[in-house]
Amino acid sequence: MQILGIGVDIVSNLRVKKSIKNNSFINRVFSKSEIYQSKKNQNKSNYFSKRFAAKEAFMKALGTGFRYNVNFKDISVINNKEGKPELKIINNIKKLLISRFKVKKFNLFISLSDEKNYSIAFVVIQKK
Repeated sequence: MQILGIGVDIVSNLRVKKSIKNNSFINRVFSKSEIYQSKKNQNKSNYFSKRFAAKEAFMKALGTGFRYNVNFKDISVINNKEGKPELKIINNIKKLLISRFKVKKFNLFISLSDEKNYSIAFVVIQKK
C-alpha cells in the first residue's frame, strides 16, 4: 500500500466558537449530517473545530487546496457505529482524487483530537 498524501491542520477552538454563532458560517462549511450530529454533542465548538480541521487536512493531503469547484460541505466527517471518525467525500472530489493520483481505489484515514484550546486533524490518503 502506497501513501499518496498526508495532511494535518490545527484550529483554535475559540476562533470556531465565535464563528459558529453565525448560522451562515455553519451552513456554508458543514454538511447536513454534521449539523444534525452536532445537536447530540455538548461541546459544539470542539465538535465543529475538529471537523473544520479535518476538511483542511484532507485538502492538504489532496494537495489542491479549495480549487476545482470544491467546497467545505463536499467533505464530511461521520462517525461509524463504534464512534470512529471517517471521511465522506462527494463524487466530484473522488474523481479529482482518482485523476490527481492516477489510482482506481484508495483508502482515507483520519485521526481527530482536541483539548481546551485547540483541535487537530490528521489525514492520510492511501492507494488500495
